[in-house]
Amino acid sequence: MAKAHSNVAYQVMWNRLISVVEEQAQALVRTAFSTSVREAGDLSAGVYDLAGQMLAQAVTGTPGHVNAMADAVAHFIRRIGRENIFEGDVYITNDPWEGTGHLHDITMVTPSFHKGKHVGFFACTAHIVDIGGRGFGADAASVYEEGLYIPIMKFADRGRVDETLVRIVRGNVREPDQLIGDMYALATCNEIGHRRLIDMMAEFALEDLDGIGGFILENSRRATLERIAALPRETATGEMTVDGFSKPITLKVKLTIEEDRIISDFEGTSGLDKKGINCPLVYAKAYACYALKCAIAPEIPNNAASLAPFEIEAPVNSIVNAVHPAPVALRHIVGHFVPDTVYDALDKILPGVVPAEGAGCLCNFQVSLRPRTDAKAPADAVRSEVLTFNSGGAGARPQHDGLNATAFPSGVMTMPVEATEHAGPVIIWRKELRPDSGGAGKQRGGLGQYMEVGAREGHEFDIQAMFDRVDHPARGRRGGLPGGQTTIAQDDGTQMNGKGKQFVAHGRKVVMAFPGGAGYGDPRERSKQAIKSDLMRGYISAETAARDYGLSAQEIAEVEAAIRNGEAQV
Repeated sequence: MAKAHSNVAYQVMWNRLISVVEEQAQALVRTAFSTSVREAGDLSAGVYDLAGQMLAQAVTGTPGHVNAMADAVAHFIRRIGRENIFEGDVYITNDPWEGTGHLHDITMVTPSFHKGKHVGFFACTAHIVDIGGRGFGADAASVYEEGLYIPIMKFADRGRVDETLVRIVRGNVREPDQLIGDMYALATCNEIGHRRLIDMMAEFALEDLDGIGGFILENSRRATLERIAALPRETATGEMTVDGFSKPITLKVKLTIEEDRIISDFEGTSGLDKKGINCPLVYAKAYACYALKCAIAPEIPNNAASLAPFEIEAPVNSIVNAVHPAPVALRHIVGHFVPDTVYDALDKILPGVVPAEGAGCLCNFQVSLRPRTDAKAPADAVRSEVLTFNSGGAGARPQHDGLNATAFPSGVMTMPVEATEHAGPVIIWRKELRPDSGGAGKQRGGLGQYMEVGAREGHEFDIQAMFDRVDHPARGRRGGLPGGQTTIAQDDGTQMNGKGKQFVAHGRKVVMAFPGGAGYGDPRERSKQAIKSDLMRGYISAETAARDYGLSAQEIAEVEAAIRNGEAQV
């Protein structure tokens, strides 16, 4: 008979479960082969009950992964069949619609057994650098071109790895050692989580997770519903336009707050794009839920019950509800703009709560390097795939400036130059903050970055651009000004596209400027000290200080003199 526990004991166990899945995530960070996992934290980890309901998620990871993964375990249970779940099993998929939105994410699920009894599941997801096909980019016309598809299946059956699957994967990708290493890292991190869970169950004399699971879900549901019930019963609409691939796309949402739920309806959003920027509903839902939780109930831990009151609706074959076989490789571009669309509506209901628009999607690019073909290549020239994650500026908040070069909503970290250059024969010639890119406001938007990338001697490369905000910069809120736009060109002045695979000849560099976040509030209300501090730091130029903030010529001269004399106090 299971031992009865107090609410205090259950709270301790809840905290322990969160620690367990965080250790699970850190094990993945330490063992992964891909720099996107090791350096950028593009992953998720969580523990689930027998019904596939998420009980706890790791702090390390992205909302797109973890909130999408919240729905994935139920698909695994259905596809594998409960009668085929055994101790020692490990399950795998990269199905965009039953996993986390595109083929470049691998999700692993492992059943957890205690004293021979099935008690729950661990799941984790990681972005992998290559999955074959056209490579990571928007150029495909269908999901079939985007890489190798792994249906929900057993990676390991009662402890025995499926070597046929491993050989098929190795034969279809450009970086086989890296990918297989990541697959084993995913399986291992689930095993770490399982071991820590069993330790916890032994310590608290738990025979199953029914009691603690019920406590977590009931308390999370009640707390979330209390927050929603305190909101005004109102409806508002939000809308934004972004670059798209070859033509702009529009995202629209109608936000309805009811007593026990919030509905986000994306009716009116643009239809499917011909290229791979389409977003499966599971990923759009992940970011819509995340946006609302950040604004309404940020301190309530993420789990199945705290996510349930946020309901998402979207027309089939809209760009936020792409169905098979739509190309979806860069689904993050559209998905990362969902929160700003939701906030455009929420700001009309809850003024003074949500930030101005930021860069939105990550400023990623992948470089496919090879020996030069215009002349004899040196003997040490190699082929290599290098993916780097970078960020523009975050939008200004009602009471604070936006964060510089910080990814919102994804939370993915910017990769260090050293790690990027270690991954292949690529050179990052420049990486620094971009002055004047943060939109002016009472609170200033976060700065974007400058980057210049090239290849080592003897190499040429293709660059897969994955940028937005080229034609549609972040919009200010409550009188704030827009952030800086994205630019991309070769160092000889040749303009490049914001998306798609593009060739860069031997000796050439790609020069990029990533977008800034928008400002919040009237720039003329910004404090003089804050303006002078920005000028001293080099965040804004003298021209911007005068034009947008109204700093006088004398005040600017005094700041510049202090900088020259080394007297500036930042």
